[in-house]
Amino acid sequence: MEKIWLKSYQAGVPAEVDLTEFRSIGDLFEKGVKQYGPRKAYINMDKAITYAELDKLSAAFGAYCQSVLKLQKGARIALMMPNLLQYPICLYGALRAGYTVVNCNPLYTERELEHQLKDSGAEAIVIVENFASVLDKVIARTPVKHVLVTQLGDMLDFPKRMIVNVVVKHVKKMVPAWNLPGAVELRDALIEGGRHPLRPVEVIHEDIAFLQYTGGTTGVSKGAVLTHRNIVANLQQAHAWISPVLKDEEIIITALPLYHIFSLTANCLTFLKVGATNVLITNPRDIPGFVKDLAKYRFSAITGVNTLFNALNNNADFHRLNFDALHIALGGGMAVQQAVAERWKQITGVPLIEAYGLTETSPAAAMNPLDLAEYNGCVGLPVPSTEVAIRDDDIAAEVMGVNLTIYKTLSFAVSAFYAGVAGGLYGFDQRFAL
Repeated sequence: MEKIWLKSYQAGVPAEVDLTEFRSIGDLFEKGVKQYGPRKAYINMDKAITYAELDKLSAAFGAYCQSVLKLQKGARIALMMPNLLQYPICLYGALRAGYTVVNCNPLYTERELEHQLKDSGAEAIVIVENFASVLDKVIARTPVKHVLVTQLGDMLDFPKRMIVNVVVKHVKKMVPAWNLPGAVELRDALIEGGRHPLRPVEVIHEDIAFLQYTGGTTGVSKGAVLTHRNIVANLQQAHAWISPVLKDEEIIITALPLYHIFSLTANCLTFLKVGATNVLITNPRDIPGFVKDLAKYRFSAITGVNTLFNALNNNADFHRLNFDALHIALGGGMAVQQAVAERWKQITGVPLIEAYGLTETSPAAAMNPLDLAEYNGCVGLPVPSTEVAIRDDDIAAEVMGVNLTIYKTLSFAVSAFYAGVAGGLYGFDQRFAL
């Protein structure tokens, strides 16, 4: 296939990426922490942990699962939490120990959570206690045998840890009553896990890294099987795309939830490779609080969705921030509106670049060049090592083995449905592109 789009690539972006650089996500992690040990890896609620600390804590989590829970390689571990320091600790610990991560939206209903735990075969779950009451009601009908519970402030230093947890639970009453006999506190599990070594596990490209659930509005959510090769390939593609503009020490704002494939790959994994600092925003819907956090850092990159960018545009304090270091602003998850993008550029001086992907492509399939001067309303160019073919209706109908009229009807219905779904799921506006 002639890749005619290569001539439009930004200078420095390769046509292909090297899939042999990392054997697995764990391999990526271990090389990264060795190289960037003293750097800050994650910051949340003003608490920072370095790559060296993340290495130790994630090893403790993996060792606990191996030695105490006795989970075998390939076991499914569900993670149900917003953006907290606990997430990367458990994520990398699970992946380093050879387990498969099942990301769960903390806002799942009882039906949704029960389905996902049963369908994935999850044997263990790490859950923030704010949502433990939902698990309490369904756990008996799931294969979950081990429950690790954490509170929002658990990774913070004393006394802030105690203050946050007391306020959340007893002042704001944000923790419904729950009863999960045998549940273990994550902090205790990390202490116990630290007494055991993390046993080496051979993890290769073909091993499953994630069962990433998607498409629940079509009935029930379906688990997309994403191997270590899938994820490594996509983070290599994303890194190749942004590498011409990367600086020595990036600070990326992570407001989108890490349990979603966009933020997971774009922020959590891709920026690990370059030793960046991820600033985790637990509740981005609190725009005033979000902007106060932004004011603390000379952030250089941010990812988001149309509604998030629009909300920031409409906050007066956001206009007064220092954007001197910002040079990457990436929108995804849905179409970015032209008015939002133009307003963003006016305020920050940085163009809002769009990308396109889906869970099944883990996720980036196309991105706009980062040297664009202005918003263009397009999904961009295929990323390196990607092939794209455009088929007309006749060919597509033939491939599907259906009548052309039926195909066009189905195509319109599906496109309209997913446009509506995006708006319903996120509260965003969505334009139709048929």
